[in-house]
Amino acid sequence: MTATPTARPHAKLAWATGLTAFAAVMLMIAGVFDIFRGIMGIAQDNVFVATPNYVFHFDLTGWGWIHLVLGALAVIVSLGLFQTATWARVAGVAIAGFIILANFLSLPYYPVWSVVTIAFSAFIIWALCVARPAEEPPAPAKAAPRGP
Repeated sequence: MTATPTARPHAKLAWATGLTAFAAVMLMIAGVFDIFRGIMGIAQDNVFVATPNYVFHFDLTGWGWIHLVLGALAVIVSLGLFQTATWARVAGVAIAGFIILANFLSLPYYPVWSVVTIAFSAFIIWALCVARPAEEPPAPAKAAPRGP
């Protein structure tokens, strides 16, 4: 008796679907956090500590707008990931990369939160890159009729 190879594609498809859902939820959370962080930067500059001699010096209101836009884009892309759209996977990796870059540049202003958001975004990139949804699994082969 031989084993049928149909169980393996089902497991890979379930794994890829689960990782894509994980990335969608994480990107939604990172986007919402970035939206809140952007609102904090726009509304009150005294929430963040300003570093006087930082190489990448921007106004904290400018950082607020950057985080607000990235957060809104992340939420939109995460909605596309829930639909398992290919464009959303590519855009999700790009947006998560931009979120990592923006949080790296704003480390002196809010270090702990920046590190947490960088870690969230790294998990998002990992999940979107490692999960490769396969095509539909092939239908099981019909057994040949046996002779009399």
